[in-house]
Amino acid sequence: MNLSVGSVNSALSRRLISDSSPHMDKGNLREILTVSALNDRIKALLEEGFALVWVEGEVSNLRRPASGHVYFTLKDAKSQVRAVIFRNLFDGGRIRSAGFMIEEGMSLVCRARVTVYPPRGEYQLVVDAVQPRGLGALQKAFEQLKARLDAEGLFDPARKKPIPFLPARIGVVTSPTGAVIRDILTVTRRRFPAVDILIAPVRVQGAEAPAEIIRAIGEMQIAVGVDVIILARGGGSLEDLAPFNDEGVARAIARSRIPVISAVGHETDFTIADFTADLRAATPSAAAELAVPFRAELLEVVASLRLRLIRRLRQETDQRRNRITDFQGRLRDPKRRLADARIALDDRVERMRLSLAHLREISGQAWNHLRVRLEHVDLRSRIGRNREEVAGLGRALRTAWEKQAVLRNSRTHAAVAVLSSLSPLAVLGRGYSITRRRPDGLILHRARDAAPGQEVDIRLAAGNLHAKIIQIFKEQSDVQGKI
Repeated sequence: MNLSVGSVNSALSRRLISDSSPHMDKGNLREILTVSALNDRIKALLEEGFALVWVEGEVSNLRRPASGHVYFTLKDAKSQVRAVIFRNLFDGGRIRSAGFMIEEGMSLVCRARVTVYPPRGEYQLVVDAVQPRGLGALQKAFEQLKARLDAEGLFDPARKKPIPFLPARIGVVTSPTGAVIRDILTVTRRRFPAVDILIAPVRVQGAEAPAEIIRAIGEMQIAVGVDVIILARGGGSLEDLAPFNDEGVARAIARSRIPVISAVGHETDFTIADFTADLRAATPSAAAELAVPFRAELLEVVASLRLRLIRRLRQETDQRRNRITDFQGRLRDPKRRLADARIALDDRVERMRLSLAHLREISGQAWNHLRVRLEHVDLRSRIGRNREEVAGLGRALRTAWEKQAVLRNSRTHAAVAVLSSLSPLAVLGRGYSITRRRPDGLILHRARDAAPGQEVDIRLAAGNLHAKIIQIFKEQSDVQGKI
C-alpha cells in the first residue's frame, strides 16, 4: 500500500494503542517495563505490523557519512519520519536500480520496512527501493545521467559511426504492435522495397523494457547481415520514455558495432538514447528515411549518370576519330617511305665500300714507306752509339757528384768553426768565467752589483765554484767620476 508520511505516523499510533491495550489497566499497573524493554517491544510490534510499506515524501536533512549509508528525513505537509538507505543499494553515489543521486528537496516513493532504533527510542524507515516522484524528480535523474555519460565520452561525436548509404538489412528494435513499426515498414517499402527488415520485438514502456531493449540490441550484433539498427518508440510522457533514459540501454547502444539510429518520441522529445546513438531522428518515419535512400531518386541519378557517360563516350569517340583522321593526313604511304629508305641504305653501303677501299690503299702505302726506311737503318750501330753516350753521361755525373760533395764538406767545416768561435763555452775556455749573484741568479757585470759577504756562483770552462765576496774594488770609471 502507498502511504504518505502523515498517514504512516497515524497508523503507527493506532497500531501501538490497539496492540498495547490488553496489557494496560486504567487503574493499576500490572507490569513495569524498563525503557529498553519498552523500545524492544515497540520495535517488535512495528516490524510485525509494518513489514513492508510504500511511503511518499520529500527529502530533507540529507546526510552522507563516511560509512556510505544515506540518512535523511522524509516529510510531507503535516509530518516527517527518519529514513536510512544502506550503502549496498548505491553505486558511485547513485541508486543502483534507478540510476540517480538523491538530493535535498527531491520527491521520492520509498519501499521500506518500519523499525525502531532502541538507543534513542526513535522509529525510522529502512529503505530498500526508491523511485523518483513527479516530473521534476525524473528530469533531475535525466540531467544527472546525461551529465555523467557525457563526461565519460559516450556522446562524443568522434566515436559515432557513419550510417551506411544503402543497407542490405535494417534491424528494428521496437514494439511489434502499434503505429511505429507500421510507419517504418511503410516508409522503407515506399523508398526502397528491396531492403530487408529484421524486427526485434520488445516492450517500450514499463520496468521490463530496458532489459528487453538491451537484449535485443545484443542479438542484433550476431544477426546475419544487419547493417544499421533503428531504435524506435512513439511519443509519450517523461515516465513513458523512461526505458530510453536507462543507463544500461545507453551503454548497450555505445557498445554496438552496428550504427544505431534513435527515433524515440516526437521531434521535441530528447532521451539519453538520442544522445548516445550514432544518429538521432525526429520520428520513426524520419529514421526510416535516413536509413534508406529513395529508390526513384537513385534511379534518376543512375539514369542521369548513364546519359552523361554516353555523352562523354561519344565526345571521346569523336575526338579520337578526328585525331586518327588528322594522323592519316599527316602520314605518308609506307611503301614510298620504305623505297626511300632502301635507296638511302644502298647509297650509304656504296659510300662505305669506297671509303674502306681508300683506307686500304693509304694503309698499304704507309706500310711500304716504313718497310723501306727500316731496310736502310743499321740498328746495331745505333745501339752501340747509344751505349757509349750513356756511359759517358754516367762518368760525367759521378765526377760532378764528387765535386759537389767536396764543396759541401768545406762549407760545413767553415760553419762549425764560426759557431765555435761564437759559443760562450769557447770564451770560458780562454780563461773567462760567469759569476751569478745569490739568491736571485743575476749575472754580475759590475762590481757595484754585489756587496761584501754576499755569496756567488762562478761558472768556469770546467766545473763551478761557490764563493763569498770578501772585498769589493771600485771600478776605474767610478774612481775617475769621483775625481
